[in-house]
Amino acid sequence: MTAELIRGTVVAEQIRGELAAETVRLRETRGVVPGLVTILVGEDPASQSYVAAKSRTARELGFHSVQHTLPAATPEAELLDLLARCNADPRLHGILVQLPLPRQIDERRVLEAIRPEKDVDAFHPVNVGKLLLGNPDFLPCTPAGIQELLVRSGTELDGADVVVVGRSNIVGKPLAVMLAQKAPGANATVTLCHTRTRDLAAHTRRADVLIVAAGRPKAITAEMVKPGAVVIDVGVNRIGVTEQGKARLCGDVDFDAVKEVAAKITPVPGGVGPMTITMLMRNTLRAAQRAAG
Repeated sequence: MTAELIRGTVVAEQIRGELAAETVRLRETRGVVPGLVTILVGEDPASQSYVAAKSRTARELGFHSVQHTLPAATPEAELLDLLARCNADPRLHGILVQLPLPRQIDERRVLEAIRPEKDVDAFHPVNVGKLLLGNPDFLPCTPAGIQELLVRSGTELDGADVVVVGRSNIVGKPLAVMLAQKAPGANATVTLCHTRTRDLAAHTRRADVLIVAAGRPKAITAEMVKPGAVVIDVGVNRIGVTEQGKARLCGDVDFDAVKEVAAKITPVPGGVGPMTITMLMRNTLRAAQRAAG
């Protein structure tokens, strides 16, 4: 039996259609157009690609989209001044600073300078705290995308054993909190594994749902997966180039082997990736709706 593919590209397209319709309603009923500003410091090619994709998607949805690209040598004070102006601009409902930042800039200070109601990445301590308490204004984008993939693929989470591999502040920790909440699309029993976990395979083999954000290519093999499990692969690893000169990508899961064991699995690329930007757009729309009352 080969696993059913959970295609993030398809689910993301469905959700973007819903967001586009909501955007039209907001504009027609309240005269408000969601506004997103993206800020890039430096010339990292991957970051440039990510920011361009976010700006393009915002425009496609009918948002007001603004992009600021600053030199890599930009002083922290200059970036903080730009954020203050964006915080004060009523046309901008969402602010995104692309990470990582150059070493002369304190990432924590920058993220905390964004007003929580415009923090559409949900990285501000206020938004992290609201998530932990079960009353979030925004859900962090990649975890929210994963949850949508699970729910829309018909994966039963109520009472399920979920194992999350990776404890980052961006994916692993917030996702574990979200799936353990007493709420629809959650109510799971969650185990959070990491680099210090003893006998990782013992945990992964009992998972009904296995979510892998380990940051290592093909870290999860078929022998580590429970037959019939749902596997969500968050990893994106560059392992070479194709004959056409494009990056050759693989996930944190040995896809070819695991798809013969799992019931459902996300591909890389085309799985979790498209969902992250879509959830960023959903957060921006929510911020605009709140601003409109």
